[in-house]
Amino acid sequence: MILFEASHTSHTQAQTGVQRVVRSMYEALCQRESINPICHDPHQGAWRSLQVWEKENLSNTTGAGSAHRSAHWPLTVRLAGYARQLFNARFSCPEGSALLAPEIFSAKIARAYPTLFNQIRGPRVAIFHDAIALKVPEFTPPKTVARFPAYLHELLAFDGIAAVSEDSRQSLLDYWHWLGIRDIPQVVTITNAIGTEKQLSSLRETCNAPASASAVPTILSVGSIEGRKNHLALLDACEQLWAQDIRFELRLIGLAHPQTGRGALEKIRSLQTAGRPIRYDGPVDDATLMAAYAACTFTVYPSLMEGFGLPVQESLAHGKPCICSGRGAIGESAAEGGCFTLDRVDAASLTQAIGLWLNSPALSAEAAEAARKRDFKTWQVFADELICWLRELPRRGS
Repeated sequence: MILFEASHTSHTQAQTGVQRVVRSMYEALCQRESINPICHDPHQGAWRSLQVWEKENLSNTTGAGSAHRSAHWPLTVRLAGYARQLFNARFSCPEGSALLAPEIFSAKIARAYPTLFNQIRGPRVAIFHDAIALKVPEFTPPKTVARFPAYLHELLAFDGIAAVSEDSRQSLLDYWHWLGIRDIPQVVTITNAIGTEKQLSSLRETCNAPASASAVPTILSVGSIEGRKNHLALLDACEQLWAQDIRFELRLIGLAHPQTGRGALEKIRSLQTAGRPIRYDGPVDDATLMAAYAACTFTVYPSLMEGFGLPVQESLAHGKPCICSGRGAIGESAAEGGCFTLDRVDAASLTQAIGLWLNSPALSAEAAEAARKRDFKTWQVFADELICWLRELPRRGS
């Protein structure tokens, strides 16, 4: 039985990129292997299997999500944890044949890992999402930046690391090499997926028709509103194009970060007050997101840096071309066609690219056709790749 450590995702309603990956990964693995989802209960001071309500939260792959990223522990659950701690119920989850840690874990979780590691007979594996806090600290919350070096060092305790992109894998290896660390876990690339077989099949049938040419073009941008997502550059570009009397609507979808997203939110409100055709929906459920993709003309993903670039591949899977960076993990996602890739994702470059596609619909239609010809990885394939690797991965030192 594989233990699946989901201490945060099982206690939050947020649907950030990492939370969506964790939930989809869990669902796919449960179809392939015996999986026991666990958490560290801070009130009990111990590891335990998830309760029914926590499993339901972990399995919520289609909800809109909450505006709050933090974990929530109901009062009754906290009291129950204190009671178990009082009666010294230290460990209530079974042993595992392997451990999978798919989240970006906290310092508290890291301190609790040695106890959990002792319960694992086979390999202990972590998922590595990105090194964004290391590469662009100016766009990252200060607490995350301060915590990140310790997190990268704590990953050394695992037997293996599965990076979600080749860019993420190389970033981790480069950091450890820079520190002069030689005894490192095995690090492989197992790229993220974007949907189940059923979901991707449905998209091919219903979401690949281009938007009506007679409608006012709608540009969609999906992604959390935060500094590194670079929405200010996108908003500046759109403002310049509107000033040129180019007709289009801009629709934004995603959870806003209270710190690094504040400037973009203020700019959105300013443009709306000025009467510009801009709509911000916040986080939405899957049905609303699919409808937004189906209705748009093309998408723009202005992010400066990602660990994978999920919104790019989601857009392409819906048959909608995307303007995005051509560098790093985003470039990996865009490489097989359907995108207008940029060397610099600044306001000037975005203005030029968006204006070109709006003024020359045949160019975006050509990119849309390339998107519809692409194949996309399913979570079932991801699960098979991960399990195959786990079965061959030795414990370090054994």
